[in-house]
Amino acid sequence: MEISLDQFQAVDMRVGRIIEVEDFPEARSPAYKLKIDFGPDLGIKQSSAQLPPRYEKDELLNRQIVAVVNFPPLRIAGFKSEVLVLGAIQADDSVILLEPDLESELGAFIA
Repeated sequence: MEISLDQFQAVDMRVGRIIEVEDFPEARSPAYKLKIDFGPDLGIKQSSAQLPPRYEKDELLNRQIVAVVNFPPLRIAGFKSEVLVLGAIQADDSVILLEPDLESELGAFIA
C-alpha cells in the first residue's frame, strides 16, 4: 500500500530517552512498562513495549529510542501507553529497537 508524503509527514516521530523500565506481568506477551523523556516540549511519556527477551531492563535504561508520539493513548492490560516505540520485528517476533547512531537532542524530529 502506498502512502502520500503528506500522510508520512503526519506521523510525528521523535527521539526520546528511556528513564525508567518496569516489568509488565499483566501483559499477554512479555513486555516492559517504559517511561521515556522527550525533552522540555513533550515531556515524559509512557509506553508498553514487547522487548523481552531480546533486551534486559538494565540494557534499556538511558538508551535513546525513536517513537511515534501522536497516536491516541492505548490501554494495554489497564496501562495507558502514550507513544509507540519503534523497532524492527524479527522472524522470531523479537524486536530490535530503532535508535539514533549518535547522541541526539531529546524530542528531535525524525524526517
